[in-house]
Amino acid sequence: MKKYIFFLLILFIYCGISHAQDTEKWHIAKSTHFIVYYKNAKENFIERLINKSEEYYNEIADNLGFRRYNFWLWDNRAKIYLYDDAQDYQESSGQPLWSSGYAVVSEKTIKTFPEAVGFFETVLPHEMGHIIFREFVGFDNYSVPLWLDEGVASYQENLKHRLANRVVKDAIENGNFIGLAELAKLNPQLLTDKEAVNLFYAEAVTIVSYLVKEFGTDNFVLFCQALRDKKNLEKALSYTYPFGDIQGLDRAWQKYLKR
Repeated sequence: MKKYIFFLLILFIYCGISHAQDTEKWHIAKSTHFIVYYKNAKENFIERLINKSEEYYNEIADNLGFRRYNFWLWDNRAKIYLYDDAQDYQESSGQPLWSSGYAVVSEKTIKTFPEAVGFFETVLPHEMGHIIFREFVGFDNYSVPLWLDEGVASYQENLKHRLANRVVKDAIENGNFIGLAELAKLNPQLLTDKEAVNLFYAEAVTIVSYLVKEFGTDNFVLFCQALRDKKNLEKALSYTYPFGDIQGLDRAWQKYLKR
């Protein structure tokens, strides 16, 4: 019994030391809705990161037509972990080499690094888009397909949003276009070809853009509410839009692209 208590005491001390070492390597900056953990990033970068994060906090919800019920305050603030560089990020996250950031949506946590290409215009709004969307439809909602999740997040990136139509139209002309049924089977995390990854995201964002621009944000909110209320994808689509199934959405979306 004494040996067991001694073992627990040693384990407790070791865990305490490990936790202290883990927290000591991060500096912390806080704002109304965010806590930023960083190592060696410059103070002016952290200040800009906080300002842009606060700006996107409301802008993204407005883009989607969502009304906030769960505010990110105090212990409920979102967390951003800022690694020093791409190597530090890759070694810590295990993400694919093309990745510049990712979100742990259930924990409202974003992990990225300052040198990520288009950090403020692409990475930050994209990952925040994931969290805000999932917070609305449900973090553990398996009715939400990956193309919709990524399409909503990409819809927050102005640059990707603007370039997506051109990428998709080129794919149609070159015979590389992926129909919705095939798109639904893909996971960009498992793709190694950068062009295939770009096409996946471009197609995903054009579907969301089509739904929002052609039918309005109010209908998109109804669609997302139907998903939140545990309707499957086809029932949520038929509940909100004139196409009654995935094939109907696929046909209408492709017709929209070719206009």
